[in-house]
Amino acid sequence: MIALFLAVVFSANQGSALQMSFPHEAGVKSVQVVWEAKTVPAYRLHETWTTLLGVDLDAKPGDHMAAVLFTMEDGRVDKRDVVVKVVEKKYPTTQLKVDDRYVELNKADLARANRETKEMEKIYSNINSEISPTASFTVPIPDRTGANFGHRRIFNGEPRAPHAGADLRATTGTPIHATNLGRVALAKNLFFTGNTVILDHGLGIYSLYAHLSRIDVKPGDTVKNGQIIGLAGATGRVTGPHLHWGIRVQGARVDPFTLVKTDQN
Repeated sequence: MIALFLAVVFSANQGSALQMSFPHEAGVKSVQVVWEAKTVPAYRLHETWTTLLGVDLDAKPGDHMAAVLFTMEDGRVDKRDVVVKVVEKKYPTTQLKVDDRYVELNKADLARANRETKEMEKIYSNINSEISPTASFTVPIPDRTGANFGHRRIFNGEPRAPHAGADLRATTGTPIHATNLGRVALAKNLFFTGNTVILDHGLGIYSLYAHLSRIDVKPGDTVKNGQIIGLAGATGRVTGPHLHWGIRVQGARVDPFTLVKTDQN
């Protein structure tokens, strides 16, 4: 009789963070997950190995394969397949009115925006194994909910890319807190997002805080969960003061609140 191996199945909506956990086994030195052509490390907490994967906003619904690599103390690698079932999620369309400058870009603004996009994508492509988000993620403005993630946006009648973050209500000057332990990967003014901070939380997880009126950190700083990193404002392409809070997980655009709801402990 031929034994059939049934892969473990995980399920996640489009635009969400997915936690994978595996029990520690004797002789296991490290664990990695290969997902969407990226190798993501797991961290050990007590007797469990845990990592977080990103399922992009536009990920194709259906079954996707991932591989879990258990590296043993003697150097052997035990490869096991898992299935990520991506579930379709419908997002609405939002009409917005902003300054025409941010819709029909002149040559200089377009060149700047393109440079900044490349800079951010380079940051998001790095998977840092020196930091692990072993504590739970928190909302940058305590007790606030967010809106508009995934909305198909139309600016001044012109269709644009989906909204890749959550908008949190805030008046100018509202303190903005780091969502978790992290290292500052970027802290400066950008064309679209205004005064912006990006934190690297390890495992390919990055949080973005946009439209700030003030930045209180600099690149290379290590910040604690809950530390104030700046103040809310209305810089960049905005309709008014608020916090745009974005999360990238291995480059995937995910709803930040799916990360907050993920149990890290």
